Amino acid sequence: MSPVTTTGSLEGVVLAGGYSTRFGDTDKAVADLAGVPMIRRVVDRLATLTDAVVVNCRDEQREAIQTALSDHDVEVRYAIDPVPDRGPLAGIQVGLEAVDCEYAAVVACDMPFAEPALFEQLYAHARGHDGAVVRLEDGWYQPTQAVYRAESMARACKETLGSDDTRILAAFDTLDVVTVAEADLEGISEMTFESIDTPAALQRATRRLE
Repeated sequence: MSPVTTTGSLEGVVLAGGYSTRFGDTDKAVADLAGVPMIRRVVDRLATLTDAVVVNCRDEQREAIQTALSDHDVEVRYAIDPVPDRGPLAGIQVGLEAVDCEYAAVVACDMPFAEPALFEQLYAHARGHDGAVVRLEDGWYQPTQAVYRAESMARACKETLGSDDTRILAAFDTLDVVTVAEADLEGISEMTFESIDTPAALQRATRRLE
């Protein structure tokens, strides 16, 4: 069992509530990726770290996602968006408000190659702080594959949603979030940050897995 799991202070949050306009008519959360729904691949990864996962989604998505995650060993709870598709910041808030543990590993549903080892490293950095997020070598941050202290990040998200700047990074202004340089990660493939947000990207990922 992972050392993260044994602490009992980390849950998973999967963000699945967006409308996926670049993906066409199919909900990418349950899109077939080499025979497995994409969201199930994400939950499979998180299940190596935690016994409980919260899925943030719209109400009309829930039935299909429940089917995709049926018979999974991990406990799955649902945090339904009260207002659909307000963006990832709102999704993080809603998801974190449903978390029972102090910290949560947050990941978007279109990141099926998310590495559990990354969350272990981020959790180690986040403890005692409000979170830990990776800054890539090109300068971009990865706030939808990060570890956050649930209570403080949910509160910051709510406050930021009421402002003029609703970026996830804007929520960090009032928090103590540790930035981890990509170069400082140990043994993590860059594939962990790959997002499958178009049908073409899904086809490429499928070819790699088949």
